[in-house]
Amino acid sequence: MGMFDAINNAGSGLVVYRKWLDAVSDNVSNINDVSPTSGPAFQARYVVAQAQDYGNAGGAKVGGIELGSAGGRLVYQPDNPLADKDGNVRVPDIDLADQMGQLIIAQRAYQANLSVVQRAQDAYQAALGLGK
Repeated sequence: MGMFDAINNAGSGLVVYRKWLDAVSDNVSNINDVSPTSGPAFQARYVVAQAQDYGNAGGAKVGGIELGSAGGRLVYQPDNPLADKDGNVRVPDIDLADQMGQLIIAQRAYQANLSVVQRAQDAYQAALGLGK
């Protein structure tokens, strides 16, 4: 695998992990959304990563986005204007602790891929300096 392959692999990883970070931040920002019981709750977004073939080298790509349950959870909030006759509202079924763990994993993987790209750039600069 050459340096260009390393940049392609790391670049594809950057795209996947950026999408993952976007999905996690979207989930966390909508964790307290409230819906009437007659409607769907906010559906969490989950990134599906797939292997991608770049000839001799591999890589990753976003294969799609899966959505969480629209059923959510029923929560008793009789003061909420969206509450039904029993005082219930629908909230997303998103676990904040799980999302924070996902955030840390995605952030560290993004940083690792970015480090690979930066190191490859440094190696190219050094190689160009040899010819002077």
